Amino acid sequence: MTAEPARPIDPRPTVAVDLRALVPEATGIGVYTRELLGALAARGGFSYLGLAHREPRGAAGLAEAGVRIEHQPAPLGVLWQQLRLPRRLAEGEGRGADLLWSPLQTLPVRCPVPAVVTVHDLTVLLMPDAHRAKVRWSQVPFLERSLEAARRVVAVSEATARDLRFHFPQAFRDPAKLRVIHHGVSPLFRPAGPEERDAIRNELGCPEGYLLYTGTLEPRKNVEGVLDAWLALRHADPATPPLVLAGGYGWRSKPLVRKIERLRRRDEAGATRDLKVLGRVDDETLARLYRAATVFVYPSFYEGFGLPIAEAMASGVPVVTSDRSSLPEVSGGAALTARPEDPGHIGGAIRHLLENPGLARELAEKGVERARGFRWEKAAQQMEEVFREALE
Repeated sequence: MTAEPARPIDPRPTVAVDLRALVPEATGIGVYTRELLGALAARGGFSYLGLAHREPRGAAGLAEAGVRIEHQPAPLGVLWQQLRLPRRLAEGEGRGADLLWSPLQTLPVRCPVPAVVTVHDLTVLLMPDAHRAKVRWSQVPFLERSLEAARRVVAVSEATARDLRFHFPQAFRDPAKLRVIHHGVSPLFRPAGPEERDAIRNELGCPEGYLLYTGTLEPRKNVEGVLDAWLALRHADPATPPLVLAGGYGWRSKPLVRKIERLRRRDEAGATRDLKVLGRVDDETLARLYRAATVFVYPSFYEGFGLPIAEAMASGVPVVTSDRSSLPEVSGGAALTARPEDPGHIGGAIRHLLENPGLARELAEKGVERARGFRWEKAAQQMEEVFREALE
């Protein structure tokens, strides 16, 4: 019998990646993990091993990019992270890892290798009611010790970095430990020409255009504020464009569901016809929705980065967003900002764009330029530098 040839040893350091954010349907952190890991694998500077407690969704593209994917079954992600992941990292004979990267806020308490952690926001501390108990339980007990143990901590915005320094000053006595690396925007998000835009609007049944919100439908995102602002605009002017909501319902969204159901029963000024709730959509559909929108509205109460506004700007759509947390940082003067707790202020910003097409065009052009600075390839280059520093 001919012996099977030995598998060549990869001379590159191996970075193990916590892929728990890809076990459910990918939302913000899941998209971040998938896109940044794909860009890192394409650069080829390190070997990547993706690990999770169940088979990650959408991992085929990562495997094609050269990421090895494994899962070790466990009933809860946090139990896997704290008990099974450290044992897997410590395996010998070339099966272990040189470095762990967690894109999901925390690390194992006993991590056998150097580690880098990405922190997106501190909502588990600052807005605990915005999260299920399971999420709080999986992060809060481990957050501070993860920040202290990590060789490097990556914040996705200067706003998150400020929060980290304020709430955990002991973890950042060495300023070099904390790095800010912005998200990227997929090339899928681009402006549309007039014919494509009109075709998308006609398919959606909104030939004159529409207002758009994308993201999870939950209280922290202030979707009720968007809905109230739109209803007030329609009451003042029935010609106000329809409102399209794209995203799955999230934590504590029942009041929003009931409000939408009441609107449909009462049919206030044609709300049934002109309020379109699409649910979760795939990436291609999402990109098409952006391209044809008249105004993108995203007045969230708190965001670590706010990827939807970067995607909307890349798609050539004028944006109304919040004046809080990272959102002014990400929009960079290329959007109108409003007080998220005031639907009248949100509605006033929307109306200002609808009534001033020249301003809307100007912001759309500025947004495209601003979004060019957000690239996953750039983020991957910066993250590789962080990995090298953590391994030194």
